[in-house]
Amino acid sequence: MSTSNTPLYVAADIHGHRDEFRQVLRDAGLVDSTGRWSAGNARLWLLGDYVDRGPDGIGVIDDVRKLTDEAAAAGGHIGALLGNHEVQLLAAHRFGDTTVAGWKQEGGFHGGWARFGGREDDLRRLTPDHIAWMTGLPALALVDDHLLIHSDTARYLEFGSTVEEVNTAVSDILDSSDASLWLEFCYRMSARGAFRDAESAHADDPVSVMLRTLGGDVLVHGHSTLTKYFDVAPADVRDVLRYADDRVVAIDGGVYEGGRILLARLS
Repeated sequence: MSTSNTPLYVAADIHGHRDEFRQVLRDAGLVDSTGRWSAGNARLWLLGDYVDRGPDGIGVIDDVRKLTDEAAAAGGHIGALLGNHEVQLLAAHRFGDTTVAGWKQEGGFHGGWARFGGREDDLRRLTPDHIAWMTGLPALALVDDHLLIHSDTARYLEFGSTVEEVNTAVSDILDSSDASLWLEFCYRMSARGAFRDAESAHADDPVSVMLRTLGGDVLVHGHSTLTKYFDVAPADVRDVLRYADDRVVAIDGGVYEGGRILLARLS
């Protein structure tokens, strides 16, 4: 897809806040008053964590899937990445409360997922189509000069040294029934904070290594809320936060912590 003259928007960490997500899209002019895609050839990338913590994660997935089709029909594009909460929900579905070696949470993957904000209603309403959609999501994407990821971690590089290698390795794990692989996968996808000490760029800092290895000039992530991990008061969440010499953009506005869903135009 040619991207040189099409707007690029990003959002992350909707966490079941379906009404808020719809309002953010309306306010940005990406959907009309009925919720249909109205932004023509614009591009919207969502950086994971559609489920858990909020009231209607499955509804959020349904909206994203619907809008993806509508955007494509209008010449636009919606891309979606895999978040750690999708991984945890899938693990809870696949393995239930079976004891997992090395997992200290009671109740196996189901118990850990529930304690980290899992909603039983999301799990109950999962269909094969929802599962297929989540297991088909890439872990990261390179869009124009932006490296899009969910978690602010360099552990993505443990999956491979190119975008394609990382996404293939993640897909293979999602197809696996090996609980030990899933446990390590959850740990990797839940890691955070790797880039916050890289304010002064140098060749071996985690931001430089990620961008040099996977491509892009700017790294964009969700996962770590501005409200908790960057000390922004919920009432003061208005825009994304740029850090590490403007090489990193944090976009999780902490909607479930009293903040908001942030939708940023990157180009």
